[in-house]
Amino acid sequence: MPKTPRKVAAAALASALAFALIAPAAAASAPAEAPTGLSETEQAAPALPALLSARERAETENRLLAERLDTVIPAIMRAEGIDLWLLVAREYFEEPVVATMLDAENMHARRRTILIFHDPGAGKPVERLTVSRYGLGGLFQPAWDPAKQPDQWQAAADLVAARNPAKIAINVSDLHQFADGMTVSQYDKFAAALPADLRSRVVSGEGLAIRWLETRTPAEMALYPAIMRTAHAVIAEAFSRKVITPGVTTAEQVQWWYRDRLLQLGLDAWFHPSIAIQRKGAKGMLEGPEVIQPGDLLWTDFGITYLRLNTDTQHLAYVLRPGESDAPAGLRQGVANTNRLQDILLRQFAVGRSGNEALALARAEAKAAGLDPSIYSHPIGFHGHGAGPSIGFWDNQNADPRGNAPIRANTAWSIELTTYAAVPEWGGQKVDFRAEENAFFDGKAVRWIDGRKTSLTLIPSAP
Repeated sequence: MPKTPRKVAAAALASALAFALIAPAAAASAPAEAPTGLSETEQAAPALPALLSARERAETENRLLAERLDTVIPAIMRAEGIDLWLLVAREYFEEPVVATMLDAENMHARRRTILIFHDPGAGKPVERLTVSRYGLGGLFQPAWDPAKQPDQWQAAADLVAARNPAKIAINVSDLHQFADGMTVSQYDKFAAALPADLRSRVVSGEGLAIRWLETRTPAEMALYPAIMRTAHAVIAEAFSRKVITPGVTTAEQVQWWYRDRLLQLGLDAWFHPSIAIQRKGAKGMLEGPEVIQPGDLLWTDFGITYLRLNTDTQHLAYVLRPGESDAPAGLRQGVANTNRLQDILLRQFAVGRSGNEALALARAEAKAAGLDPSIYSHPIGFHGHGAGPSIGFWDNQNADPRGNAPIRANTAWSIELTTYAAVPEWGGQKVDFRAEENAFFDGKAVRWIDGRKTSLTLIPSAP
């Protein structure tokens, strides 16, 4: 049967992803063009992009999911050498991987949902089966008839046995929460139904789970800049006289303004937004009922979920004193220091290099440059704190088991970090210049998804 344009495109994408996943060293050296829409410069006060209707969002999410199942699954199963991957979820207790495989109309697993991916090899397509009473948006083939076999676990075990896989992956992991979705009770039932000679073939699906979640497709990256622009537009609105009246507005009022604004837009926050104040003569971060005053340095941490993708952004703003037209030079220099640390960290990205190695290299270079750095960057995508290797933690700047995994191509990152500096205009007070922007690593270079801040947002003290 002739291939349709959609199938040809899917086959080409599958080949590209398989190449990047299976041969990362070659992919890293090959020339690559950045996905359309990525930008090195962030607009100061961007307009809010048009948002999709509920139906348009569902159609988009389903299109992205179908493409991922067609392309990412075969690539990662062959890269990991897994013949069969079995996942289990229960209604309202969806494990992290299964939750990302449900179509937009199936918001939860139904009763018990068992998904099976089987790679028959020899260039054949990966089977996608669901052992459940209900189908899943046409993306998985129903493979259980309760009238013929009322025992769901036995039905699943029979399907596995008939395919006789050399390796059967299930999601169990002590280290990664994203890959630990198989509960003890579910495993016990599955193992009891599985023929004895197949039980020794059960292995951890940790690598599959992480790769599935961390891999970003070209179609997702075509949408990500607009998602980031949406978050940046809301932050710009928060850091303006429309929301903040110096001497009146409190930090917590701005936090709840964010939540109300997202309700108006039909968007979700994946964490409660943060607003804090650094002030000349005041120790640490001032929060909650503290009133914002002229001369304050404001910090926000804000993230949204849209089309199943997440943003995570930290910006700084300065409230001008009467008569000021810019922030003090010491504060501007602090921002420049943090931008320099961003540049240093981005240079350390390399396919196959661990998060811990990137951390150590970046910190060494930053210290040699006279900076006082703290790096705590992480993958982003289906989850705000996404699957994949961490690059430092705010409370641990040394190697960590969670940073042992390799950095891979086609992954999105939250470049989260800070530098500390004494500000002369504040009597030498040590100030924390936090920043967080999201970026994409194509295996060769890291680019900002919607630019980065290189200056303080200025909020007038008077209308």
